[in-house]
Amino acid sequence: MLTATLTSIVSFAFVLGVLVVVHEAGHFAMAKRIGVRAIRFSVGYPPKIWGIRRGETEYSIGAIPFGGYVRMLGNEIGEDPKSEVPVEDSELSLYLHEIGHDLIGAAREHGTIAADIGYEPGLHAIAERLGAGASGANEEARAALGRELHVDEAILLNEIRDAGGVEAAIKHLAGKPPRALTEAYDRRAFPTQPLGRRALVILAGPMANLLFAPILLTAVYMLGVPRPLPVVGKLDEKLPAYAAGVRAGDTILSIDGQPVKYWDDVSRTIKQGDGSPLKLEIDRKQNNADQHLTIIVQPAKRELKTLVGKKLTWVIGIMASESAEITERYGPIGAMKEAVTTSADMTVQFVESIGTIITGQVPVRDALGGPIMIAQMAGKEVHQGYADFALFMVMLSLELGIINLLPVPLLDGGHLLFFAFEGVRGKPLALRSREMILQVGLFLLVALMAFVIFNDISRIVQG
Repeated sequence: MLTATLTSIVSFAFVLGVLVVVHEAGHFAMAKRIGVRAIRFSVGYPPKIWGIRRGETEYSIGAIPFGGYVRMLGNEIGEDPKSEVPVEDSELSLYLHEIGHDLIGAAREHGTIAADIGYEPGLHAIAERLGAGASGANEEARAALGRELHVDEAILLNEIRDAGGVEAAIKHLAGKPPRALTEAYDRRAFPTQPLGRRALVILAGPMANLLFAPILLTAVYMLGVPRPLPVVGKLDEKLPAYAAGVRAGDTILSIDGQPVKYWDDVSRTIKQGDGSPLKLEIDRKQNNADQHLTIIVQPAKRELKTLVGKKLTWVIGIMASESAEITERYGPIGAMKEAVTTSADMTVQFVESIGTIITGQVPVRDALGGPIMIAQMAGKEVHQGYADFALFMVMLSLELGIINLLPVPLLDGGHLLFFAFEGVRGKPLALRSREMILQVGLFLLVALMAFVIFNDISRIVQG
């Protein structure tokens, strides 16, 4: 029991970590592509338990594992750098501190300052080394930093020399920024980007999850996928197949004249039928002899549990044999085609499932599962083999991408909805209005998380 629980937890953490990295990498890559400054890339939420800075970005791991984020310059809801907030807490102040880190990182890399020197003494040393009136064409800057000095960096270093201290310089510049500094900030901040660019950054997260699914599946199909053969294993004696004469060990050759190669073909044909009698051609080994049988089975409609609740479908009461399967491997092109088809089918099924929840066809209590259920499923799938575990990850990646596109505050779709309003109105919603909507969204998401966790616990208690 303890081993199974530990496996579930580790599997869940792995799946969640991969999918969060994929999602946030989409935002991150697009932000970098259009020139937005990404300050932090975090897997998990604060408090931070580990972090390392590379270039302009700090990569970190948070103690709260349910998600992740990319912190871009400028608040997500859109703060003007001159807004009525304390100077030391403003985005422009943060930007100036980040510029300082850029300078120190470049100077350390080129041996201009010691690797263990602190932030403030390091900036003082760089400011003194480059001298007054430093500019982008300064040869001394190339020698000290390995590149030309940027305009905003020159402004900061000159102010440090004039003010005599780093914090004093940053406070003065953040309170009374020169035009060149605000222009540099606007070029790198997220809220000041054109509407289309902001939408691309937000959309890139869900799209990364949707694209990850066929990419992962392509690799799986190339490595090889276990495919159950159309051999009958267990039967439900209360359902039509047993009554019609189907027995364990029978190999189904065709249904209604259509040859079947794998068990998936059998399952799909039965479930997608219209309830008409099915003509099964069967090969049966009996007394060391092969018997060819034709059996007519009348499907029955039953309520089956699925990942998104219960649904009515046609069944005849047969299950695949666990011992009859082959490993099928695809070439690159075939694997890609199969991966795209499978991903598209799963996406359609999930969208349809959301529709059944919205219309009330499937009770919310039956449809929704939380982290406990996902962890249980992850633990189960990892024991089934890499293909089943990868397919489970593909399913979650698609679901994460689609759910994030829903127009719900705090989700990516909620931000896109704000952008749609901005496009129609010609200006953003008032800051106060956005804050109130986001607070409502946070309350709803917390309530939803509490509900699904309670739902998971109820399932365990009820067996």
